[in-house]
Amino acid sequence: MFILPYFAAENFVNKRPGKPLNLFNLKTELLCKGVKAGNSIEKGRKDGAGPAGGRYLVLPNNSVVNVPLWPPFVNRSDIVLRGFDSRWSLFKNGDKIIDVELITTPKFYTRKTPSGQSMYKIALLHGKDCLATTLLQRCVHWSNGNGCKFCGIELSLRNDSTILRKTPRDLVEVAGAAVEEGVCRHITLTTGTPSTLDRGAKLLAKATKEIKNHYEVPIHVQLEPPEEKYLELLADVGVDTVGIHIENFDRIVLKQVCPGKAKVSFEEYLNSWREAVELFGEAQVSTYIIAGLGEKDESILKGVETVARLGVIPFLVPFRPIIGTEFENRSPPSASRMIPLYEKVAGILRDYNLDPSKNLAGCVHCGACSSILEAFVCRDEDES
Repeated sequence: MFILPYFAAENFVNKRPGKPLNLFNLKTELLCKGVKAGNSIEKGRKDGAGPAGGRYLVLPNNSVVNVPLWPPFVNRSDIVLRGFDSRWSLFKNGDKIIDVELITTPKFYTRKTPSGQSMYKIALLHGKDCLATTLLQRCVHWSNGNGCKFCGIELSLRNDSTILRKTPRDLVEVAGAAVEEGVCRHITLTTGTPSTLDRGAKLLAKATKEIKNHYEVPIHVQLEPPEEKYLELLADVGVDTVGIHIENFDRIVLKQVCPGKAKVSFEEYLNSWREAVELFGEAQVSTYIIAGLGEKDESILKGVETVARLGVIPFLVPFRPIIGTEFENRSPPSASRMIPLYEKVAGILRDYNLDPSKNLAGCVHCGACSSILEAFVCRDEDES
């Protein structure tokens, strides 16, 4: 594993005496603290369904991190991003930590589809090579007052930064532009949960089939637990990986923070995870786990062991507030909490021979919002 040069390492949490700062520690601190950046830097989208308010940096060893730049908690960060002649570096207390690469806005954002729709409203670049979109920008939980309190899925619609429905034809056009530009090597398709029993699987299947008819690119889809036949439908059209996201294993916390999703029983999640692993294979099914919503570490670790035993990757991320949501003024958990938590999760993954680097597409494959892969690699090397 690449080990960072010893630049002001004493300023970072969890420094091991006599050892230089490593990539895992740095990435986790960036995820939890964010960085301060000047007004001349485009700070990324403010809204949307997933982690927003940041830009993607490439760290040494080609690791990518989605660094928060927008939310209020960033004002307390002691890490600064500065640019000099198109080169970028991170500083702390005036000392340079390391050089980084700032992933630039792709050129296809300025283009339009044949239907006249701006391509950036259809799909966005996540990380360095993942094209991502939300097919349906509304969610039944929002409409009935039971939306997730951290989610900004409909804010982007109100702010005119996206459109309500993305058609398969327009998705093919944007995917083609992104592939041509060299910034699309896998695709993530998400959706707001509709009121139908398929939980959005039909929309995801239709879009996947159309894209696969034109491009051989791995596709990841995300949805709430559907009936088994709809997971089979997704497999039949060529979906490569699936995310069935529980968000939090503490049912009391989940009911408070995600009242709509909490109405889906844990048993339904277990059944969907099992069925998905049978269809897509071990390490090709994942579930988002958000730390910092009020849960205890014990609930996370117990849940992680449950899903890892099934062959599901627990994609652990620190909570990140989105401006305009009920949780916009909350802060992420500290790096001093997340670093040992990630290390324990990595240990569980190794106990079950579950390697996140084998995932073919989507959030786990991108890895920009989590340090789980770095923790997995760090632990492997520490024991060798």
